[in-house]
Amino acid sequence: MTGQLAFVESPVQLLNVLEWAHTQAPDRAPGAAPAPGASAPDEPVSTSAQASRTADATAPGAAPAPTPGAARTAPALTVVVLSPTDPMSRGQLRRMAQLARDEGFTVHWQEARGGRGALVRTLRQLAPPLRRAERVIIGDPFSRYVQLLLSLFSPRHLTVVDDGTATMEFAAQIGRGERLVRWHRKGNLGPRELVLAPVTSLARRRLAPARRRTVEIFTSLPVETPAGIEVTENSYAWTRARFGPPLLTGGADLVGTSLVETGVVDADHYARVVAELARAHGATRYFAHRRESAEKLHRIAVDTGLQVVRPDLPLELIARRGPIGRTVVSFPSTVVHTLPLALAGTGVKVAVIEVAPEWLRATASPRAQGFLSGVAGTAAHEVDRLTARVTGATGATGTA
Repeated sequence: MTGQLAFVESPVQLLNVLEWAHTQAPDRAPGAAPAPGASAPDEPVSTSAQASRTADATAPGAAPAPTPGAARTAPALTVVVLSPTDPMSRGQLRRMAQLARDEGFTVHWQEARGGRGALVRTLRQLAPPLRRAERVIIGDPFSRYVQLLLSLFSPRHLTVVDDGTATMEFAAQIGRGERLVRWHRKGNLGPRELVLAPVTSLARRRLAPARRRTVEIFTSLPVETPAGIEVTENSYAWTRARFGPPLLTGGADLVGTSLVETGVVDADHYARVVAELARAHGATRYFAHRRESAEKLHRIAVDTGLQVVRPDLPLELIARRGPIGRTVVSFPSTVVHTLPLALAGTGVKVAVIEVAPEWLRATASPRAQGFLSGVAGTAAHEVDRLTARVTGATGATGTA
């Protein structure tokens, strides 16, 4: 085996790559020392000798140096961060990258979107390790960048890890042989989609099992199992072993969502629902999604008095590390499936607020309501389901 190569574009993807690696070597002690020479993302190197050592240690496809305390069964895994441009994602990814190094894995930070020539430069640098990799691990099969890589190089073994609830849609679409389209987008092809249609079509075939290719979905979500694809459960065992148990506070915490930013939910209605939920459940903190706008968060803080928290790590790690409220109330998102796993045995109660049809914007995808209902409806049986009824500027919130 020539190694395993993971491509991540978000903090949650990298967290779930670490969870997948833990299942490959569960006896490996968490918190092993980082591989020698692995530097922090974007960290400058002062001398040419140091630069040479760091380049060798973090080059895509390079095997990590032996790590004290690491089990021999640990997979030879290199993580390539295809760095996004927004500051919140970059900040969380830097911290997740350091956690991966602390586990003894090699991390290569790739400025894949760093201006003119970045795409060509990235493809040139990643081509050799991609050709050699025995297994490729990806977090977002809908990513145009990942689809382009898969259209150029066909891995022998492919693993898809969670990057949110889109995993549910991916499994359903690949199982039905449909075109890969994110659930919150309308089905009409724009000019960009038309240009990239051949790439997407080829990538879809590469994401499906074939005679010389196996495909695995590593997930904590309830997914339809496509024919020929292995589905492996993500129980968040690494997170539980590495962090916590947390200190519990009184009251509740709210978990935010980017449904407004993706054009699904009306901003005014969202703000009123947050205010009603805060009053009904005695919430004191609002954990913001990394894509939520500063303007929306400022409005929430002013209108509700909630302390808005911008997490520096994925919420599963923040909650497990604590402190966390005894009740966590979330809109339909991945966390209504992942938090019960990460917080198992702590006594924290998770609740999901169901999105009513009148919350949706007229421009929302026709599939949005059904998909969000499915996310809430398939949450673990121990998750409470809440309904919010908001009328005008005041409204009322009820629990079902």
